[in-house]
Amino acid sequence: MPSTASRPTSTPPRNAPTGLVPHTRRPLRDTVPAARVRAHLRRAAPALLAYAAVRLTCLLVLALWAHRRHHGVWPILAAQWDADWYLGIADHGYTHHLGTAYDANNLAFFPLYPVLVKAVAVLTPGTRATTGLVIAVACSFLAAWGIHSVGSHLHDRRVGVLLTVLWAALPVGLVEWMGYTESLFTAFAAWSLYAVLTGRWLWAGALAALAGLTRPTGIAVAAAVTVTALLSLRRGFSARALAAAALAPAGWLAYVGWVGLRLGRWDGYFAVQRLWHNEWDGGVETLRRLREVLGHDSTPELFLVMVTLTLLASMALYVLSAWDRQPLPLLVFTGVLLLIVLGSGGVYFPRARFLLPGFPLLLPPALHLARASPRFRALGLTVAILGSAYCSAYMTLVWPSAP
Repeated sequence: MPSTASRPTSTPPRNAPTGLVPHTRRPLRDTVPAARVRAHLRRAAPALLAYAAVRLTCLLVLALWAHRRHHGVWPILAAQWDADWYLGIADHGYTHHLGTAYDANNLAFFPLYPVLVKAVAVLTPGTRATTGLVIAVACSFLAAWGIHSVGSHLHDRRVGVLLTVLWAALPVGLVEWMGYTESLFTAFAAWSLYAVLTGRWLWAGALAALAGLTRPTGIAVAAAVTVTALLSLRRGFSARALAAAALAPAGWLAYVGWVGLRLGRWDGYFAVQRLWHNEWDGGVETLRRLREVLGHDSTPELFLVMVTLTLLASMALYVLSAWDRQPLPLLVFTGVLLLIVLGSGGVYFPRARFLLPGFPLLLPPALHLARASPRFRALGLTVAILGSAYCSAYMTLVWPSAP
């Protein structure tokens, strides 16, 4: 698979990341911001329409299945599991004490999403649960737009569209339209990485900081921005790159530091994570569960099989991404994300969801589909979409725990 370095490129702007050059459509930078946004959105329109079609297909399958089981769809999407935790934070704030009860301390959940829910709910009709769901769906389109932008910038519009569709068709893709933080986080991650790729350092740092206020894995976005920015300084000093390197981890550090102050101990956040059984073990628990699902359990849960296959596929795709010489910020982001998810000793079943923001891992299959025959491409996408529809409905209607 040829690397992106083999493509014809334009002259890189000053302070652009090493090995990363902007797309040739640079004249748009000379137009007014609103016109640039409209033009950018027009280019992304096919990807956004395809994204909506995939998600609506999966939602239709869920609705039909839920109807047959006499189950409402809205509670599934807006008010269960993690969504309920975020709504509780929006309603009542965070606890002041560490306590001793397992899986009960809401300081484990990062603050930006519940803060948005609380703020927007004041200005809109309906419940906070509805507000949270609307925010998640809106952010999923922002994420899809950012993903398309990264794919089309590195390759072309077809790859951008395919990358967006593959992200929509992930087995746990329904989470993108649930009251969870994955859509908001992926939007920040995608646009931060796009900003790095196009040399917009301050945007990259600011968006990475917001990602760090959204999910614990925000540190992966911060690492991508900080490492790339610091390496770019080898070609000459840049105040903006240096500022981005410092700003990127600020959101994550701010919340972790605030939890420590709130609990009166420097390791407060990590103590909370221990109460949620989330401790770093270097992958020991992950390997144990992989062996259990694949080699010892004669009747493994279907959902756990899907999670296991997702983890194995993600590792293989990371190797392919490195072999294809993906740009450094993408490799750092997905590498740190995989390191966090695979190295955690915490619960096993949500790990496919934890990897959902790792969209750069889908670039190798997107490139393969872009070069394939139309018949093979249609078949591959159809299988992925139908598989996502089934897995998403099974995840929420049959699997008894959180996604």
